[in-house]
Amino acid sequence: MKCDAKKFAQMYEAVYVDLYRFALCLMKNQQEAEDAVSEAVISAYENIRKLRKEESFRSWIFTILSNICKKRLQKISQEVPKERSYFNEDLEADTAAGDTDQSLAMDVRNAFFILTEEEQTIVGLSVIGGYNSSEIGGILRLNANTVRSKRSRALAKMECVLQ
Repeated sequence: MKCDAKKFAQMYEAVYVDLYRFALCLMKNQQEAEDAVSEAVISAYENIRKLRKEESFRSWIFTILSNICKKRLQKISQEVPKERSYFNEDLEADTAAGDTDQSLAMDVRNAFFILTEEEQTIVGLSVIGGYNSSEIGGILRLNANTVRSKRSRALAKMECVLQ
């Protein structure tokens, strides 16, 4: 698709709030969310010629953002054990409940990464972001019933992994 900076800015303006909310829900950190959105926008702008239809911009940029968040979360999860071993003396005060909570959070995150990109986007917007199926359908250009069935199947996949 041919697109100048002005047209790209108009398309981005229509989705930037939803992009940030989605990233914030996944990253759980304002700075990380802002960085992920910035990276996604730069990537989208650099690759806009790969977008075939303007109508697909919203789902396309959400997919880019989802991939970036996934990479960042994987990087963060790989860094956590290193930090824990470095500060081992300070961790002796941790309770077993805290360790269990962290373990559960990592299990849920790993189950989330098993999902396809579309499923991650739907679950992220639904469970984490609080969007309903009609709103997600609007964002992703899907029928609300399709969103509900895809969300249900994705959550079932996660449940199987978590058992």
